[in-house]
Parts: sequence; structure tokens; C-alpha cells
Amino acid sequence: MAQQLLKGNNAFAEAAIRAGCDAYFGYPITPQTELLEHMSARMIELGRVFLQAESEVAAINMVYGAAAAGAKVMTSSSSPGISLMQEGYSYIAGSEVPVVIIDIMRGGPGLGNIQPSQSDYFQVTKSAGHGDFHPIVLAPATVQEAIDLTVLAFDLAQQYRTLVFVVADGAIGQMMEPAELPPMRPLPARAPDWALTGAKGRSPNLVNSLYLGADSLETLNLRLQDKLHAIESAELRYETIDVDDADLVIVAFGTAARVAKTAMQTLADEGIRVGLLRPITLWPFPTEALYDLSRSGKSFLVVEMNAGQMLLDVKAAVGADAPVSFFGRMGGAIPMPEEIVAAAHNALAQPAFAWAGA
Repeated sequence: MAQQLLKGNNAFAEAAIRAGCDAYFGYPITPQTELLEHMSARMIELGRVFLQAESEVAAINMVYGAAAAGAKVMTSSSSPGISLMQEGYSYIAGSEVPVVIIDIMRGGPGLGNIQPSQSDYFQVTKSAGHGDFHPIVLAPATVQEAIDLTVLAFDLAQQYRTLVFVVADGAIGQMMEPAELPPMRPLPARAPDWALTGAKGRSPNLVNSLYLGADSLETLNLRLQDKLHAIESAELRYETIDVDDADLVIVAFGTAARVAKTAMQTLADEGIRVGLLRPITLWPFPTEALYDLSRSGKSFLVVEMNAGQMLLDVKAAVGADAPVSFFGRMGGAIPMPEEIVAAAHNALAQPAFAWAGA
């Protein structure tokens, strides 16, 4: 299919529809509202389920119910709305039903503002609900990746019967770029065998996250941990550019990685050998790749649109002996290429932590 000019939020939505999403429940919040608006028109047009719930709490429980009935279901929100849904995420993880969540991040904490940010990193990779689980977390950096990773999210959710997040800052949700949409997939002819579709002619199914006995709940948790280990082995994704010969490796995702690529051109013109490692899966995280790079004496500069959340994962990966610097913008501000260039010079001279304006 030919490329067309697409806004990020609309691309997320249309990609989900073409991946086979047959039910969407959500609540409007900027900067992702165009995604919900797109679903409201297209899902009804296609005879699929769309419902604007009365709140994010209601939406995620509707998602849980639809997933338990075997629907390929999705919701979307932005940072405060993602927070409200967290109890539902844990029920979904404990019940092992497939769900896709799209998070278009905004500035925080609190209500914050509607500017782009990456301040949900902890929320989606570390604390997406109580209990011992991780969702798969995919982080696009372009509108084309927004499409591709949304389709992948549905595939992974179904394959592993798990929760999959696609996270992007508000800039990716609002930007327009040429991109190619995939063909429309047919909807499945019937629900999967484990789903709650009635028990006529077979034994009844149970979708549940309540286990009152410690032994039975531990058995569930051990099975979930086995699944997470399988995901870590099979679903790790990241991009590297010029890291083998680099003296300094920038680690960034999403819009911050896009800006870092521009800064790298300036640094290369100055004769500075700099590379980029861009995590595409924020979980599983490319820990071993970073560790291997650290063993060759490289320095690292972590660039984020927050106060340094992925930074902790980078430092844990490379160990105490590798020099790690940080540069961040907060509150919805986007780092500029010249700021990253300056931070790279400082990182090579003396590792430091910096925020613009600090």
C-alpha cells in the first residue's frame, strides 16, 4: 500500500482496527483524544464495539470483561488516566487475558499539562498495578513505528495472553508523517477456547485473579514468572547506530531518540565518535546489550524527557564502573539538539547529571 500523511494518534487507532481490534472502551484525555475520536467513527462504521465510558476506571473494567469474553480489545489514555486504570491492569495480568493499552504521555506530576513527556516510564515498566508482573512495553519513535508496534502489540497480547503497552510522548501522538498502513485483517471466526463464551457442550471456563490460598496463588505467580522469562528471551527489541566504535553511547527512546540522532550528526562533524542505543521494548529492557557495551570502556549519556527514570535501568545494566551521565527536560519540554551536544561534551569531560535550567 502507498504511504499517506498520518497524524500519530490516528495512525495508532487505524493500525489497531486493521490488526483486528473488535472492541474499544475509553475516555477522552489530551493529548490522545484524536485516537478515541478516530475509533468512535471507524469502529461504528465497521460494526464493531465502541463505548466512551464514564471514567478511566470504568473503561479498564469494561476492557477486562471484553478480554475475558475473548474480544481483541484495546483502550487508550494519557498519564493521569493511565494512573486511574492501574488496579484493572493487575486484574488483567492475574487473569492472563490479552489487552492492548496505548499511552500518549503528557507532562506531570498531577494534572500537569498537555505537552509531551516521558514521565510514565516508571508507571508502565515498574508499577502498572500491584503484584509481581510486567506488561510488555513498546516505544515507537516515528508514526510508522506507531503503526507497526500497535499491530505487534495485538500479536504479542494474543500470543502470551498478557497486557501490552504501546507508549509514546504527546509529540508522537500529535505529529504528522508519511506512513504506510497494513491491510485489514479479518476478525477471528470464534473466540479462543479459554474465553467465557458459555459452556454448552464443554466444561465451563474460569477467568479469575482471586486465589485465597497462598499455595495456589504462588502457583499462579510461578507460571506468570515463567511466561515473563520467555518474553524476555524472545521479545527484546532495540536499535543501535554506530555503537561499536563509539566513545560515547547515547541511550534514549521515543522523541528524545529522534532529537539525539540530530545531535549525533553535529558531534560526528566535530570528530566525536558517538553512537545511539534506542530501546524499542522498554520492557523487556536491553540490559545485556548495554552491559556488553560497557565492558569495552564506553561512556554513556542517557537523554530523557523526565527526571531520569530509564536512567536507573541503564545504570543497573552497565554497573558501577561505567561512566553514566544524564540530561533531561521535564514538564513537557523537549530537549534540543544543541543541548544534547553540550551534554555529550560534558559527559566525555566529566560524567554529570543535568536538567535544562538547573
